[in-house]
Amino acid sequence: MTAKLTDSVAQDRAGGWLAEAGLRPTRQRVALATLLVGDGKDRHVTAESLFDAVSTSGEKVSLATVYNTLRAFCEAGLMREITVDGSKSYFDTNITDHPHFFWEDSAELSDAPAEELEIKRLPEVPEGAEIAKVDVVIRLRKT
Repeated sequence: MTAKLTDSVAQDRAGGWLAEAGLRPTRQRVALATLLVGDGKDRHVTAESLFDAVSTSGEKVSLATVYNTLRAFCEAGLMREITVDGSKSYFDTNITDHPHFFWEDSAELSDAPAEELEIKRLPEVPEGAEIAKVDVVIRLRKT
């Protein structure tokens, strides 16, 4: 993650990101938001990778706070949670509908080109239900 916690432009961007969702800009939220969106780029993180980045910056934030903050960001509509293998969660700052590549060798998640994905048909849903969203994760390994 390239945004620096001391960069005022990055902090302003992070503060605006929190404000657009109506989230109170606590010290921890601003620190984490600065790392997530301070440079204006979308990214995929795990709670652990974000914890490592914030710890490296010198900010005191517990891993539990990182998890709770990421969940709050998701609930506020600022991020999406992508689950791989039913247990590993990645958090995406790009909230548009788009597919992902999961790189098995490095356990990294990256965006796949949405314009190249075509889903021709989905199964019929049970009565009384509707499709809320479709997550597409394409697993890759290097050859």
